[in-house]
Amino acid sequence: QVQLVESGGGLVHPGGSLRLSCAASGISVTIYTMGWYRQAPGKQRELVGSITSGGSTNYTHSVNGRFTISRENAKNSMYLQMNSLKPEDTAVYYCNAKKPLWGVDYWGQGTQVTVSS
Repeated sequence: QVQLVESGGGLVHPGGSLRLSCAASGISVTIYTMGWYRQAPGKQRELVGSITSGGSTNYTHSVNGRFTISRENAKNSMYLQMNSLKPEDTAVYYCNAKKPLWGVDYWGQGTQVTVSS
């Protein structure tokens, strides 16, 4: 059974930092494209960034230079380091694992990030 469990969300002031974690079980994060998505109230879910099985990362323009995705193979986990947070970063953040070639796409339950003074 595949599980993706996010943690690390919370309330932070503008300009602050948070580190989200995604712990995977039932799959290996090294062979999937792992991604972070977010969904703000009243908006569609959007891709924040992703890391391929080869370790290449990409980010949506609005977070480029502020957010960093990393992977720790020994812990079968993925992380999202978020710096210089802005109120518009407020959303539920979801961990995703996909392997289009196999037709599989897994989601975590989400963790709330609120940026407010």
